[in-house]
Amino acid sequence: MHPSFQSMTFIYVRKRFGKAVYFIIIFKLKTFEELGVNEEIRRAITELGFEMPMPVQEEVIPYLLGNRNDVVALAQTGTGKTAAYGIPLLQRLDASSNKTQALILSPTRELCLQIADDLNDFGKYIEKLHVAAVYGGTSIQNQIKELRHGAQVIVATPGRLIDLMNRNVAKLDNVMNIVLDEADEMLNMGFSESINEIMAGLPEDRNTLLFSATMSREVEKIARKYLNNHKEIVVGSRNEGAEHVNHVYYMVNAKDKYLALKRIVDFHPKIFAIIFCRTKRETQEIADKLIHDGYNAESLHGDLSQQQRDLTMQKFRQHLTQLLVATDVAARGLDVDDLTHVINFGLPDDIESYTHRSGRTGRAGKKGTSIAIIHTRERSKMRAIEKVIGKEFVAGEIPTPQEICKKQLYKVMDQIVKTDVNEEEIAPFLQDINRYFEYMDKEDLIKKIVSAEFGKFLAYYADAPEIEKPSAKSSRERGEKRDRSRGKGSNKPSEGYAKLFLNLGKTDGFYPGEIMQFLNRHLRGRQEVGHIDLLNKFCYIEVPENDAKKVMRALDGTTYKGRSVRCNDAEDTEKPARSAQKVRNSMQKVRKNAKNTDEFEVFEKKSKKRSENENRSKPQRGMRGEARMDGKGKNDWRQFFRHDDIHLRGEEPDFSEEGWARRRPKKK
Repeated sequence: MHPSFQSMTFIYVRKRFGKAVYFIIIFKLKTFEELGVNEEIRRAITELGFEMPMPVQEEVIPYLLGNRNDVVALAQTGTGKTAAYGIPLLQRLDASSNKTQALILSPTRELCLQIADDLNDFGKYIEKLHVAAVYGGTSIQNQIKELRHGAQVIVATPGRLIDLMNRNVAKLDNVMNIVLDEADEMLNMGFSESINEIMAGLPEDRNTLLFSATMSREVEKIARKYLNNHKEIVVGSRNEGAEHVNHVYYMVNAKDKYLALKRIVDFHPKIFAIIFCRTKRETQEIADKLIHDGYNAESLHGDLSQQQRDLTMQKFRQHLTQLLVATDVAARGLDVDDLTHVINFGLPDDIESYTHRSGRTGRAGKKGTSIAIIHTRERSKMRAIEKVIGKEFVAGEIPTPQEICKKQLYKVMDQIVKTDVNEEEIAPFLQDINRYFEYMDKEDLIKKIVSAEFGKFLAYYADAPEIEKPSAKSSRERGEKRDRSRGKGSNKPSEGYAKLFLNLGKTDGFYPGEIMQFLNRHLRGRQEVGHIDLLNKFCYIEVPENDAKKVMRALDGTTYKGRSVRCNDAEDTEKPARSAQKVRNSMQKVRKNAKNTDEFEVFEKKSKKRSENENRSKPQRGMRGEARMDGKGKNDWRQFFRHDDIHLRGEEPDFSEEGWARRRPKKK
C-alpha cells in the first residue's frame, strides 16, 4: 500500500436475492503523530512535504524513541533513512544544554553536509538547536570555533573528527546516540580503525544505530562488536537493488563507448543524470568532451577543491546542470530530486559500489533507470551483480540516428506547443514581427523554426559514425587470436583503423604519452588513436581510416628532439621488410641444407663479393641525397626544396598523394 494515503476505503457491492449488499473495507496507515513524533518536529516536516511515514520510518522511529535500543537498519538509498534516525534523535535531545548529545558519522563530505542540512530542516522549530558539520578539505579553525560555541549534534567524517578529538575540541562524554550512516561504505573506504578509535571515546551507556544498504561481513562484525541486543530492521530484502530501478546494459566496443553515451543522452531529451566513471582522469575527459559537444555537463571528482565541489553539487541539485560526470565520491548520500538515470561508463570493481550508484535514482517511489555501457570483458562482472541484487539486466539496443532525430523533433514540437505566451510582454513587438513575416508562408515558417532548434541533430547524425556490435567471441579469444597473429607476422590493423609507420621508438624516448602529446601538438584537437606497437627504433600506430591521410600530412617532415620524422602507411614500409625477411629465411634454409657442402661455401663467397661491389658503387645511406645535390642528381625534384631562396607559388602540394614523398611508391 502506498504510504501517501492515510486511509483507503473499498466499497464492494454484490446483489444477492435482488438486494444490494455493501461491504466496506478500510485500511488505515499510521501517522507521524501515532509514531510518537512531537508537535515541533511534525510542524517542520509537514512544511517539507512529509505526509505519511515511509516504511523504514514507520519501523525505526518508534523503536528509537525508547531507551537503550540498538538498531541495524538495512534499506536502500532514497528510502528515508535520514529522517528515520534523525527525527527520534532530535526529539531526545536536551536543547537547553550546549553539550554534544548525538554523533553521526558519514563516509563523505557531501553526505555529511546533506545530513546536517536535513537535521536543521527537521529541527527548524526546536529552539537553541545547533547542528555542526565537520569534515576534511576545509578550514579546521572555523570548525573549532563552531564546536567551542556548542553543538548538540555533530555530523562528521571519521578522519576530521579524530583530529578534533585529539585537540580536545570534540568532547563526546555526553553522547547518547551514535549513528553510523552508510556503514558499509565507511568500511570499504578503510575507516575501520578510525571507527574503533571513535567508539572507544564514547560512553558505554548509549544507543548505537547502524544504517547500511547492504549487510556485508564487515558490517556484521561491527554490529557484533558494538551493538547490544540490537534489532535488525530490513526494508525489502538484504543486499537487493532499489525496487523501482530498471537495469539496462548496452554492449559496445571499447572505442565506441563515448559515441554510445551521446546517443543514449540524445535519445532521452529530458534526461537528468549522473554519469559514473572509474577514475578522476576519465571523469574529467568525459565531462570535457560533453561540454565541447554542447551538453550541459559538469565534473565532480577528488581533484576539485571543496569550494568547487560544493558549487557543482549546488548547481546540480537546483537542476542548473543536466549531466553530472562523477567518480564514486558522488555515489553516497546525494539527495537529488527527480534523477531520471544513472549511467555507468563501465562497471565498478565491487558490487556494493554499483548498488549505491543505481540507488541514486528510483527514489521515494519514483521510477528510475540504471544504465551500464560495457564491453564484452565486463559481461562476467555484470552477471555477478545480477546474482547479488536479484535482478536481471535488460539488453538495450543503441538508438539509431533516425530514432534519435525523431525523438528530438517531438521534443522541439512539444516545447513550441507548450510555450506559455505572455501577451503583455510581446505586444509592443508584435507589429514589427508580423510585418517581417507577412510574406512568408506558414509552412515555410514552421520549417525554419524547427530547423533552427533541431538542425544540429540533423547535421551531426547525417554523417554520424556507425556503432558496430561487438562480436560474439569473448575478449580473451580475440586477445589470443591477436597475439597469435602478431607472432605470425600479421600486420592487419583493427577494423575501421589504418596502420601508420613512424621512424621513432623507445631509444628516442617516444613512449605512448609522448606519442599522444606529439600528435596533439601537430593536429588540431585530440586525435583518436587505437593500438600502439612500440619498438626500439620505430613504432606503429593505429588511427581511424578517415584520419590517416590527415595524420600523415601533419607528422611527415616534422622534427622530434632534432630528428627528422617520417610518417607513412605501414604497408609501404612493411613490404620491403617482408621481402628482406624472405631473403633471410632463404639464406637460413640454404645454410641448413648446405652447411657441410662445398656448394654453400661457394654461395657465401659470391654473396659476400656482390655486397662489397654494391657498397663501393653506392653512396652511404645518409649521404645519398647529398651526393645527388653535388651534381650527380641535378634533375632530382627534391633540389627545389633544399634552398631558402626558392619559393613556391599557390597552395602547398599534398605530399600524401601517390608518387609524392614516398621512398617506395605503391605498386598499382
